[in-house]
Parts: sequence; C-alpha cells; structure tokens
Amino acid sequence: MAAAGGVPGLEAQRREVEAAEQRGLRAGERWYLLENHWYQQWKEYVESGDQNSSSFPGHINNSELFEDLESFRLKERLVESEEYVLVPEDVWNKLVSWYGLEHDQPPIERKVVELPSTQKVEVYPVELYLCQHNDLDSPVTAPFSRVDTIDAVLQEARGQFEVPPEDETRLWVKNSDGSCERLRNIHMTVLDACLSTGQVVIMETRNKDGTWPSSRPHIMRNSVEDEELYRGQPGVCGLTNLGNTCFMNSAFQCLSNVPPLTEYFLNNHYLGELNFSNPLGMKGEIAEAYADLVKQAWSGHHRAIVPRMFKEVAEEAWRNHKRRNDSIIVDIFHGLFKSTLVCPACGKVSVTFDPFCYLSAPLPVSQERTMELFFVYMDPRRKPQQHRVVVPKAGKVLDLCIALAKHTGVPAEQMMVADVFSHRFYKLYQADEALSCILDRDDIFVYEVAGGLAEPGGALVLPVYLRERAPPRDGDPGYGVVLFGHPLLVSVPQAQLSWDALYGLLLERLSRYVRPPESGSEEEEEESEEEDLYGPQANGLSEEEEEAPGEGPASQAKEGSSGGSGGPPTPSPPQATLPPTANRPKRKCRRRRLLFTVRPVNANGTSERPALPGEGFALHAQPYIAIDWDSDMKKRYYDEEEAEGYVKHECMGHVQRRQPVKLRECVELFTTVETLEEENPWYCPTCKRHQLATKKLDLWALPEVLIIHLKRFSYTRLAREKLDTLVEFPIRDLDFSDFIIKPRADVASAPHKYDLIAVSNHYGSLRDGHYTTFARNKDSGQWFYFDDSSVSPVAEAQIESKAAYVLFYQRQDRIRPPRTAPCPRPPDAGGGCCSDSMEVD
Repeated sequence: MAAAGGVPGLEAQRREVEAAEQRGLRAGERWYLLENHWYQQWKEYVESGDQNSSSFPGHINNSELFEDLESFRLKERLVESEEYVLVPEDVWNKLVSWYGLEHDQPPIERKVVELPSTQKVEVYPVELYLCQHNDLDSPVTAPFSRVDTIDAVLQEARGQFEVPPEDETRLWVKNSDGSCERLRNIHMTVLDACLSTGQVVIMETRNKDGTWPSSRPHIMRNSVEDEELYRGQPGVCGLTNLGNTCFMNSAFQCLSNVPPLTEYFLNNHYLGELNFSNPLGMKGEIAEAYADLVKQAWSGHHRAIVPRMFKEVAEEAWRNHKRRNDSIIVDIFHGLFKSTLVCPACGKVSVTFDPFCYLSAPLPVSQERTMELFFVYMDPRRKPQQHRVVVPKAGKVLDLCIALAKHTGVPAEQMMVADVFSHRFYKLYQADEALSCILDRDDIFVYEVAGGLAEPGGALVLPVYLRERAPPRDGDPGYGVVLFGHPLLVSVPQAQLSWDALYGLLLERLSRYVRPPESGSEEEEEESEEEDLYGPQANGLSEEEEEAPGEGPASQAKEGSSGGSGGPPTPSPPQATLPPTANRPKRKCRRRRLLFTVRPVNANGTSERPALPGEGFALHAQPYIAIDWDSDMKKRYYDEEEAEGYVKHECMGHVQRRQPVKLRECVELFTTVETLEEENPWYCPTCKRHQLATKKLDLWALPEVLIIHLKRFSYTRLAREKLDTLVEFPIRDLDFSDFIIKPRADVASAPHKYDLIAVSNHYGSLRDGHYTTFARNKDSGQWFYFDDSSVSPVAEAQIESKAAYVLFYQRQDRIRPPRTAPCPRPPDAGGGCCSDSMEVD
C-alpha cells in the first residue's frame, strides 16, 4: 500500500531494498556509501510498521563520512557495517526519492571492480599526484580505480598537461626513498603496479632528437642544443664503438635499414606486443632499448649516437639467459609441499607437489568468548552486579542468559538483555539473536523480569527512563528535559495497569536510592483551592476536604477517576444532581506532593507520546515510560551516588588467562586434514563434478631459510579479529624432523633443525598497526630491535611476545659462527649494553 506522495508503504520499502541488496555485486556497477546510523534508523523505522513512528530517519545525512563539509573528502579508514553500508544504485535512487538528501551533500558513488578471485566496491580509489618531468613542483591530483591500466594514467596525464598527440610520453613512479621507477607495462593495472594513494607519477616527453630527458645519451660533439638544431638525413647516423662492439653496430645498421622492421618500432607497434609476464624474459627492456636507438637514429638530429643503454641491456639479457633457472630466492627460501586431495564420493586420490616460500601457520582459535555485563535484580534493595561470563562465540542471547543464571540463581527465561547507551535502551535483544551482534565495547545490562505478554494475565515489561525537567520556557513543554542514570525494565502485573499503581510500583523500585519525604513535612503535602469540587482529580492523591458554610453533603462530592500521575484522568459520569459550575463553592484541598511524574514517551525518551482521555497502556506495541523529576525534588530525594553503585560478583576476581600455544601446535594444525569450503570445491576427474574433498598438506622438502607466518588475523562470516595469543617459539633447535614425510636420504637429521634469526612484530588492530623487528646480526650474533629509525640491542628473553607475526629460521648447518665477539655486557645483565642505543637515518 503506497503512502502519501507516491512513497511506498514501509513493508514495500523494506521488500524493495532487500530484493535489490541480495542481487550481489556486478563488475562495473555503481554503488553508494550510506551512513550506517541513518541506515539502521531507516531499518528500525520500516520494521516498526508505523509511519508515524519516532524512528523516522529524515533526510539522508552522510556528514559523518566526510572529513569536512567543504571539500566533501571521504574520511580515511572508514569501516564497513560500522560506519557505513553499501547500497546499489537503484536502492540509493529510491531512498533519495523517498527521504531526500541533506542539502548540498554529494552522493558518494563508487564502482564495483573485479579483483583477483573477487568482486569489490572500491570505496577508496587511488589518488595519484601527476606532474611533468620539467615541472615537478606543480602536481595535479587525479583518482584512479585499481583496475584502471597504467595507460589510463598516462592518458589522464597527457590530457591534464595538454600534450600534443604526436608527442611520445612515458611514466615514472617516484618511490619513498626518492628514486624513480619506470612504469613499463601500460597494460598492467594500478593494483598490479602496486601504486598507492599519495604517490607521485612523473610524465616524461621524448625529445625531438629521439632521446629521453632522463637518459640523454652521450654525444660525440657539440652541445645538446647544437644537436637538437642539427638537421640531417634520418637514418644516416653512426654508432660509437664502445669497445669490441663493432659487430653489434654492424648488425644494428643492417636491421635499421629493413623498412617494415624500423617502421614497426618508429610507429610504436611493438608496445602492444611486449611480454611482461614471461619470467625468463626481460619484460620488454631489450625491445625498448632497441626502439630508443632506432628513434634516435631516424630523428635526423644526430650525426652519431652512443648505444650504451642498448649494450648494457643486451649484456643483462645474456646473463639472465645463463642463470634463468638459477635463482637465489629459490635456493634460499623455497621448499616443497605434498598436497593430497581425496574425493568423498568416489575415493579418488590426487597428489601434487607445489613449491612454497613460507608456511602460513594457523593459531588455535578458541570457540568461546568472555563477556562482561551488569545484572539488575527485581529486588530494589539489591545493587546491580557486575559479571564476567564465558559464552559460545557462535551462540545466541539465550546462551548468555543461561551462563548468567549459573551465577545469579535467576532462571534464564526471567531475563531480558539490553544494550544501554547514553541513559537509554539502544537495543532490547531477543533470546534467539546471535551474540556476534553484541560488541565487546557495548554496555550490556541484563534485567530480572517477572514475565511477558505471552502469558495471559501475566506481567508487562516496561522500559523506564529517568529524566530531569527544567521549568517550561516559552510554552515549550519539552524544554530542558535531560536523561540521566540507568534505565530500568520494570515488570507490571496487567491487573495493575493504571497510572496510580505504576507510580507506587516505581517508587518502590527506586526505594534504594530515592528517599520519600517524612510524614507531615511540607514537602509531603501541599494546599490548594479548587473551584470545581466535583471535577476529575489526578489519581494517586490523598485528600482531606473542609466543607465551606452552606456546602452540601460530602457524599455528593465523590469523584470517579482512573487517570493519574503523568497521564490524563478519566472523568466521572455526569450526575444530574450536581449544581451549576458558577454556583459551586470553593474549597481547600490538601494533596500529597508527588516526587516525580510518569509520562508515556517514545523509544528514545526524547519526546512524549500524548495520551487520550481514558487511554490505557498501548499493548499493541512496546510502551516506554519516563520518570520526570523536578530539579529541586531530584536534588532533595534522589541519591545519585547510591543509584550509580554496584557490586562485583566473585566471578570478576577470576581473570581467565589465555594459555599460550607452542609453535609446534600451529604447525600441526597446518598439516591437519581439512575439508574444502563450499566456496572452493575441487573438481573430481572421476565424478566429473565439484566435490568438497578432504585436503592434507605435508612438508616434502624444507629450505635453508624457513619463514613461518603466524595467522593472527582471523576473518570469518561472523567476526573479524586479531588473535593476540602468545605463541611460544624456540630461539634454537627448532626440529622439523617429525614433519618431513620424505627426508633426504643422503643427509643426517641436522638439516631439519633451525635457529631463529629474525622476528617481524605487529602491534595494533585490524584497522591499523605498527611493525618492528628483532634480528640477529650475522657477524656478531647479537640481537637488535629495529623500530623505524631507532635501533637498540636486546636480550633473547625479550624476543618472545604476543606481537610476533613472522618468524625467520635458518637451518643450523648453514649458520656461520660470529666473526666478532658479542657485547660483553648484554642488556639483561643490568646497567644496559655498552653500545646502548643508536639512531639510524
């Protein structure tokens, strides 16, 4: 059913958005960033089913995602599902048409890109600084997708600097150390080229004489300017002999005069056929060096040229040809896996051998989680208790209540779990909700309740807020309303659903920290004159009536009322015997002065929900109640210190220390049989279909230097976390003999023993961090700690820590004894080391 203005109804909105979001990502699509708080508010609004709900989200407001509201630059390191969500283009357009976009805010549009083995919305494009080789001080900023090619970067630079179509250009990237590196492969993507935001890319334009400004060759005579002014016959150009290069020069001249070949290079047709992926090739360097030589020779600006670059590249190509299968990296770091796959259907066994450069060892992950919370008893005399409970990571809210029941003795079915934030209920959890939606930083309160609406005639659980109200100003009844204290969940018997009974019930619930006025005090009672003796009175008041002279019997002044504190009273049925209002006498009435008033409010406690005469509690929805205090009454009778008080349960004294694991356990996990995930099945050649086969990795051969990566970063469908488990690893004598399934027969067991030579440490979280290093000096054998520019000696006892991330072990038979004596006074001996600390630039 459509709402006013052509906007679909709330249920229709929810269905349309969910259907579009479940479609999945498609390369090239446009998706949009949406501020998560607004999105969650919208979900709450449409799920309420009430178009007049106070959770109406208003205009889409992404201001929290921008660095400022002038440049509208996106904040760095925003986290999906915490600070923003991604919605497809059609969802964004619908939401904007339904709710509007905050004034002047631009949409945050991003594209879906196809990365290796995945598709992803590119939230943060790569922003590069583009400049020309002859003007490095005037860069321009340009954003690029990671799947954009280097050619796209080049074309953008040519357009920015208005380079004529006939001029040839190439790109360089400036590294952090100030050096520059050619971006040779223009078909490579920005991602594959490892370009990152903030890097400087320099565009170089070829000189008219065929040379490049960055590598102008030596010339035989005259200055550079003279050479550029020289105009000779293209192709009539000599080559300088660089020593026994006459054969090369002769060959070049022959080839240079083969028209199709020279035109192939002069017209840059070779660029599209360079092979950058051949591991045995030169990545196009020989072809580029030859093309440069051809273009210089055929520019007509040279009498002779020096083929130095071509000669050097040719020599490098020959050296690579001789050592193409003799890599230092392979020799030192590569080992061999034996991978065994078994089909669960037909039993087909597939065995392959794969090289590896490092072992990525998993850490044993606990299936349990420790949560801290506060438990609030129904008994008003008992203070809230702080508890620490152990629950299943993949458990439900009910599991939390069951664990807490063992501490409190209160049945789990008599508990309600809430996230309390800023003095209000941010969320009331259902028993079947996943615990993964509760974060460690959330303030969780668990309340003892008597029951719910599920039982006829049972108790209704009311969320209750505490508010302090200043006197109204300018007729604004909401002026000066401030939430304070911890909210309550109060069980009210349905038989007592009246404002009078609720006032008494709340007064009893607050009795531990609310002191009622003493009997007979002026704060307890107040006098007032009332004209209408027969009109409705607020329920919950005690009266002492004094009849005026000539007043009728008191029995005629009886009232009927079911209204009360904070809610409008219900008027009595009219009686025909009552005198006209104008003739009614005044009387003095003494009534009890209330400590607070009780009002129905919205879920946030920020605005009041008006009650109509005769209205009871709204049982069709969750009613929220506010206890409103006058500032003076709160100061007199509300004990804030006592209200904030709590006690610690004995479980808080038992700190569960995470047991360290040994490196050997991690390696054992690595070699354990596992079943492939549904997202990565194996195609069985016998069954002719993909199967969830079992897989086992074994170590067949180990390298001289063994790198072990500890998988501290855990990514699952339920959570992402960094594991700070302490892994105990040996400094010496790490023995892999038991893990090698086929040791070499011609060597003893010694080659399977390793000593530690370095550790890479990671400090921080998933979002950010800092890397440092422990390393053993090969000459002295002394260990040092490297922290950027700071270097200091360190004792072996300090090396093992929870920060250890990558371990480097060297085989014992390859370790040379120290060439120099270590420091005579190591740091752990007291008094520091003789070398103390050094700064390295």
